Amino acid sequence: MVGLLRSLVRYGLVILVMGVLWKLAALAMGGVILPDPEDAVAALARAMTTQIFWEHFGVSLYRSVTAMGLAWIIAFPLGLVMGSVKRVDKLLAPFVFLTYPVPKIVLLPVFLLLLGLGDTSKIAMIALILGYQILVTTRDGVRSIHPKYFDSVRSLGGTSLDVLREVLLPAALPHGFTSLRLGTGVSVAVLFFVESFATSRGLGYMIMDAWGAMDYLTMFAGILGMSIMGAALYEIANVLERKACRWMFLRAKD
Repeated sequence: MVGLLRSLVRYGLVILVMGVLWKLAALAMGGVILPDPEDAVAALARAMTTQIFWEHFGVSLYRSVTAMGLAWIIAFPLGLVMGSVKRVDKLLAPFVFLTYPVPKIVLLPVFLLLLGLGDTSKIAMIALILGYQILVTTRDGVRSIHPKYFDSVRSLGGTSLDVLREVLLPAALPHGFTSLRLGTGVSVAVLFFVESFATSRGLGYMIMDAWGAMDYLTMFAGILGMSIMGAALYEIANVLERKACRWMFLRAKD
């Protein structure tokens, strides 16, 4: 409850500061292209009473959550294996680090050609970009474990399963969840980009469609909706991290 209250206060202060800056910018620009924040919020409130808005919101949420889950399911175990098994790391690390700097978003036309114009190509694009972040941070987290921790478990008769449970997972989970949590912003940004092409559903489409029609209030309603979704995904990832890595937060309290 205390953590929830702190999050609400933190978001409240951020919204207040951004609202003041937005208001000043709207006044400076005359309030035409950049509407007043209260007008944008009112437009969002009106949009939230319509079914079409929630259809766009639901599609975007589905794409983002599915992509994040897919990225985690594939990248976290692979990072765990690469960080703990030297032979696998020697085989895969060159490929990972040579392709990591390549901007994956340029592959979107290829994904659309191979996987079609539906949700599959968009989910795969987001999962690829986010998966690289999870993979690299998880692998580096495991590789940073001091050998004495392995020796301690093995000296007590621990099995490979014990090493996984008592050493590898506690070291890897914080890194994996941190990259997932910070990757929510990347996920939403990529989501907006992929929803700008070859689709008629999603908040990204809603924003670009309103922009093309010069309906700026609806455009900002979509932007606010996507921002709310991104903040919600961040907090969900934060809660998952606290649940999976309880020992870290208990130690921080001490």
